[in-house]
Order: sequence, then structure tokens, then C-alpha cells
Amino acid sequence: MVREIKILEEGTAEYLPVDPDAFRAHVREHKSRSLTPKLMSAKEAIERFVADGDYLVYDCNYLQRGPAALIREIIRQGKKNLWLCGKFTWVDVSLLGEAGCASKVDCGFFLFGQSIDRLVNEGKVQVFEYSNAVLTIRLQAGAMGLPFLPTRSFGGTEGLRHSGAKLVEDPFTGRPITLLPALNPDVAIIHVQQADQFGNARVFGTGIAHTESAMASRKVIISAEEIIDTDEIRRDPGRTTIPYYVVDAVVEAPFGAYPGECAGYYASDPGHVIEVVGAAMSGQTRAYLDKWIYGTSSEQELLEKLVGVSKLLELRKRATIKEGYQP
Repeated sequence: MVREIKILEEGTAEYLPVDPDAFRAHVREHKSRSLTPKLMSAKEAIERFVADGDYLVYDCNYLQRGPAALIREIIRQGKKNLWLCGKFTWVDVSLLGEAGCASKVDCGFFLFGQSIDRLVNEGKVQVFEYSNAVLTIRLQAGAMGLPFLPTRSFGGTEGLRHSGAKLVEDPFTGRPITLLPALNPDVAIIHVQQADQFGNARVFGTGIAHTESAMASRKVIISAEEIIDTDEIRRDPGRTTIPYYVVDAVVEAPFGAYPGECAGYYASDPGHVIEVVGAAMSGQTRAYLDKWIYGTSSEQELLEKLVGVSKLLELRKRATIKEGYQP
């Protein structure tokens, strides 16, 4: 007996459409399995692989192993009209929105603060609210080459009504179940602890969706605290969480998550965290951008002139004492 799936409710929000077959064709054509060196500067990586209008996913956030250095480079280069996929994020959205880089956000965490309120009220940024779990499942579907995945959460919520999800009647049980549209972002930016020159990357400690983000995206930029030899990767392949063949660029970026922490490498900078959070909350994000991003030409200048070597060594020491762990 043929049974049609009955749609019980569907969201009305705009969402990024996917074509799983086209994505697979892109992977076959552009993702080489050859061991090609991919090391380049942050400036070159952002210039080559982030285009105006891209759908951009990033793993973690500005305060916890986020790709902070890459986000700052996107702002320095003045990228425009990005659609962000951010989980546990709001500081990043404040910065990218205030800089005019982002115009849409799929968020998995409630956005708050005067900077975001103003951007939304002025129509400069559109926000589509999902949940952290929902966005991760959407990325998982994209990584699997599927058009959607089902979930037993999100149905019956106000969020569903303002999303791209659909509540349907399960053809097997007859009960309601939510279908989440897949995500195949144009580009993923991910900060990791270690990577080799080919893009094999290691993430230590807590993560959110770094593997799913990399596997689901057309272009992948990795920034790494340190570049290690490929022989080390081969000696312990089980620690590789992102494989080289999905990666397009590798950026050596010590303190690339600053002012946030990077597990096993350094603690966060409390004074700076208070400054950037305070700026987002009070609507003073522009002043923060002028000081920390527009006022510096590169990450090296930011770390050397505005932060200072002594502060960086202090943060590294605090991480060693606090976590008792060395990768």
C-alpha cells in the first residue's frame, strides 16, 4: 500500500536549499585525495575561499576554541552578505554584523545584547532561530549527502514556525516527527589544536560539530595552534578528527582562538572577554572593532602590540596549571 507523508505543520522562514547530488559532484571534482600541501596565510585563505554572499559555518565561538583569528581576518577584508550558521554564538554575530559582513544568521543559541538588537531592528541582520542540536543535525544530514534528517525534538515549538523545518506524520508509526533540511555550507572555518600541512586535523577536548561542519561544506579552512609532521599523524591516526581530503586551506595560527581559550594550550583572557562581551551587550561593538581589528593589519600585530608576549605566556601557563594537560 502506498502511503503519502502528511505535512502537519511547516516553518515559513527562508532556508538554504541543498542539492545532495550536486554536492557529491562538487566533492568528486574539487576534493582531491592526493597529499597536496595547503599551508597559507590567513589573509590568503580568506581571500581565496570566502566570497561575498557565502553561507558560512564556524565551529565553537569567539570565547571557546573558536576561529577568532579567521573571523577577524574576514572583518579586515570586508566580506559582505554572509549567511552565518552559528551554534552557541552571539559575540561573533555582533562583530560580523556590526562590521557589515553578515546579513543573515541561523542561530542555535538565543542572541542578546544591544548590538544585535539594533542590527535586527534596523533590518541589517535577519535571524532564524533553531537550536544547537537542530543545527548540528542539519550539518550531519549535509555531511551524509541527505536532503534531510528526522528528529523527535523541535516539533510544536515557536522555533519550528520560524524555521525551514516541517512537522510530518511518520509513515511508519503515524506519529508526528520533525524533518530538518540539510545544510551544505559554502565554507567552514574551524580552529583546531594540531594539523599537518595537508589538512589532517586534531581537536582535543570539547567540540560541537567540527567533523560534521567540515564534511558538509564545499570549502574548508583550518587554523591550527601548531603544524605537526605527517609522520606524527600516521603514528596515531585515531586522533585525527578532520581528514585532509575535505580541507582546502591550513593556516598556522598560534593563539588563533584568542581572547578565548584553547584546551591544553592557553586559558582565556578574562579582561578581554569582559571587554568584548561588554561591547556586545552595551552596543559598543564598533569601538571594539576599531581597537582590536581595524586598528591592526594582522594577527601578529594584534598579539604583539595589543596583547603582548608576557600576557600570552601567562595565559599559556594558566592553561597548563588549570588543565594539567599537554597535547
